[in-house]
Amino acid sequence: MSCLQTIQAYGLRSIGIGERLLPRSDFDLCQQFTLIGSGLIWNVYFGIMALAFGFMCAIGLAMAKASPRAWMRKPAEWFIFVFRGSPLFIQFFLAYETFVMLPRAGVEINLGLVELTVQTSWLTKAWAGALIVLFLNTSAYSAEIFYGALRSIPKGDVEAADAYGLTGWTRFRRVIWPTMLRLAWPAYTNEAIFLFHATTLVFFSGFPAWQQKGDALYYASYFADKTFNPFVAYPIVAFYFILVTLCIITVFGAINYRLNRHLPQGARMRLRIRPQVIR
Repeated sequence: MSCLQTIQAYGLRSIGIGERLLPRSDFDLCQQFTLIGSGLIWNVYFGIMALAFGFMCAIGLAMAKASPRAWMRKPAEWFIFVFRGSPLFIQFFLAYETFVMLPRAGVEINLGLVELTVQTSWLTKAWAGALIVLFLNTSAYSAEIFYGALRSIPKGDVEAADAYGLTGWTRFRRVIWPTMLRLAWPAYTNEAIFLFHATTLVFFSGFPAWQQKGDALYYASYFADKTFNPFVAYPIVAFYFILVTLCIITVFGAINYRLNRHLPQGARMRLRIRPQVIR
């Protein structure tokens, strides 16, 4: 089988398109690059979806934590504390065990006139259950970043908005929101990079890969077990994630440039990528 045929057969194998059986022998670099790259589709899916939903949730949590009302502030503080204070792997494990304990037939909800059965089996699948954990985790970390940015907004900006008669939603949308994003964006970029790297933990979590439709680390582990040589498959995973990191830096750098376009060149905040070895 040529390399082009291998790409056609296994390029979308992780989402169920192409050959059903994985190669069993005569492994070559093309097969490993193709299948691991195919598994990267799931890592990108986890990262993009968790980042998109977590961004909006984090904004709400940051605003709630900064609220003077205790009934809004305390739940946000405890949510952020719990998910930042516990390891991500433990969160995966506890979430999976919780989802497995739910009734297989679903949860029955009695609304009086109508009784509904909410299906729960889909929560034990990686595409849903692992995504929920990543979403909650990045929401907590991002909320703390945005909360710090809220506290760092220059007092003069808010006073100037008050002087112009801006109040409520208008003041938030035109002054607080853009300033908060501008201050938080470098740190949030690091959080986005870490989130994509954290998607590799889905392989080690309890969420199984259905019909061998796994992520990049799933296929890398498969090749390492078959060839007894981890020094080929795992560097390929690292290579792919370096490419993903470069893409994130490029996209987030362009957004950072736009957020700071109104400032003088010397006053613009630059991205400083600081990978977190231990979280």
